Amino acid sequence: MAIDTIWQMLADNVGTVVTVLSAIAAVIGALASRAETRKQRQLRTEQLRQSIDSSSLDWGSAAIDTLVRAAMLARTRHLHGNEGAFQTARAATLINLSSLIDRGRMFFPNLDETKKGVEKDGAYRGSRPPILDAMVWAHSEIHALTRDGGPTGDNSAAFIDDCRRLVVSELQAHLDPRRLNQVVGRYNGQTRAHQQQAIDRAEALRQQLLTRRPGVSIDNPVRHPEQPETIQ
Repeated sequence: MAIDTIWQMLADNVGTVVTVLSAIAAVIGALASRAETRKQRQLRTEQLRQSIDSSSLDWGSAAIDTLVRAAMLARTRHLHGNEGAFQTARAATLINLSSLIDRGRMFFPNLDETKKGVEKDGAYRGSRPPILDAMVWAHSEIHALTRDGGPTGDNSAAFIDDCRRLVVSELQAHLDPRRLNQVVGRYNGQTRAHQQQAIDRAEALRQQLLTRRPGVSIDNPVRHPEQPETIQ
């Protein structure tokens, strides 16, 4: 078909051609708008998640600090000069733990809320998640603690340390820092050489510690109640 003939057909059907082209442009525009809307929605969702994660991390940091202090209170209880000083420190720790437990409900709601405790207020229906269970168990241990030992014996601090480790593990699972690293490209984006340098530096510090303190056991620390915890 000659070019002149094609142009003549287009000229004779200009209205139809314009309509078709307009429809095609509308479809392309709609697809582009839909893709942009989806992208914006994903961006807002990620921003919301990061905001919640930031607040969760603030709560988790306070929880970890309080549990460390609670374990130290248990570990050094016999060093308090009098019963009044011990009870004051114990009361402050219980207040902080109680506050953190209820604040934690904002980020870690109860499980199976429709099957258990339906007669309770909304936030307290169901079963506590493990991360808050650990906080409650630590609170109970401090509540039972006495300056002279009492029924909890010398393992109170170790028990609270175990509670703290569960909190750290559950908080990490909640925040998923490995996913965040992939999104941000932060730590994983560092060179392998840089990571290896940090690993080598940590090992050098370990060897320095063993030289300074020949009797210390890093992997399985053995300590007296008044000694600070060796971090694992």
